[in-house]
Amino acid sequence: MSTEGPTGGLYLIGVVAQMAGVHPQTLRLYERRGLLTPGRSAGKTRRYSDADLAVLRRIQSLSERGLNLAGIERVLELERQLVEAQAQVSVLAQQLDGERRAHRDALVQAHRSTRAEMVLVRPSETALVPLVRPVTQNRRR
Repeated sequence: MSTEGPTGGLYLIGVVAQMAGVHPQTLRLYERRGLLTPGRSAGKTRRYSDADLAVLRRIQSLSERGLNLAGIERVLELERQLVEAQAQVSVLAQQLDGERRAHRDALVQAHRSTRAEMVLVRPSETALVPLVRPVTQNRRR
């Protein structure tokens, strides 16, 4: 039986157990281990969402590959950390792009504001002492 609960859960434990081909006690075990976290109705009835079903399918897939519950817990935790890290990288990449744009705009603005003030100066005009000394003749009297 599928009903919409206040927590967004759609499926009762019996329905999920039947859909997954597991005993309801298995779902309770997964919940105790922290692998699943179904919502609860006002009457404290477990309500599983589509996201819970996706996690359950992932648990079953890992179990079929030979992982025990401790291994499954670790894999799910690492996958959660990976998703968080990818989100952080995305945020940092957006910040970096924004800072690059700001720096580029500031550089363009600085270039525009100083362009009129720039004067071409030749190296010989900048020397305080002439680069070549003029030849002077010694005068004897």
